[in-house]
Amino acid sequence: MVFQARSMSSFTAKKLDYLSVPSDTKGMEALANTHNVAELVRRRIERGGEHLWRLHDFADLPFEAVAQALSRLTRKGVIERLSKGIYYRHRETTFGKSRPNPVAIQKLAARRNNMFPAGVAAANLLGFTTQSIKRAEVSTSGLSLPRKLLGRETVIHTRRPEAWGDLAETDAALLEFLRGRAKASELSPDDTMRKTVALLSKKGRFEHLLKVADTEPPRVRAMLGAIGEQLGKDAKMLQRIRASLNPFSRFDFGALARLPHAREWQAKERR
Repeated sequence: MVFQARSMSSFTAKKLDYLSVPSDTKGMEALANTHNVAELVRRRIERGGEHLWRLHDFADLPFEAVAQALSRLTRKGVIERLSKGIYYRHRETTFGKSRPNPVAIQKLAARRNNMFPAGVAAANLLGFTTQSIKRAEVSTSGLSLPRKLLGRETVIHTRRPEAWGDLAETDAALLEFLRGRAKASELSPDDTMRKTVALLSKKGRFEHLLKVADTEPPRVRAMLGAIGEQLGKDAKMLQRIRASLNPFSRFDFGALARLPHAREWQAKERR
């Protein structure tokens, strides 16, 4: 009996020891893996030099471990957090730390939200001006854009129609240009009018913009009607635009008040 008791005691102790080993091993492995991931993230960032980094750039590594590694590197000053999930590795210059490329920043922001050129940027894209953009101006169908990415000086127009999400950049810029009454144009009023008509005469563009016209302010719809009249567009198509306008309203066409059919489409008289 003594022999049996000793045997069972010995067996129980060994079994408990055996069961405890995997638990400790898993904890050590997790710790080691986290450390390895942190090292991999640090090496990639250091090898990459000046660069914008996203969590997506480390998709081959465990998400949580990568997030921890990036937070740690941010606290150490190795990288700078620009926005949620976006980081920047600077380089030292004679003027201090480098700053992210504005164009690259805008492209990143555009991946996360619909973003379109507005103001002078829209006019520049369309060829109405060649002036340099001192302050970025953009629009979005969202409620906001990441200010840290775009910079405090950027002018942001929000709540553009969701339908703009299906528009090409140039088409959205055209609608922005019309919304702004063509004020950003450096051309003469006559040249501005002619160029606007030429842009809208491109095959299929007028019809494509007409699909989102009901989401536009009445002034823009009236401008599109006047341009469509000049382009000889289908009467039924134009009648649908006219029916959407209050017949007693008058609209400020700005530089486009010189359109031949502007008065027929309720443009205010030119001063």
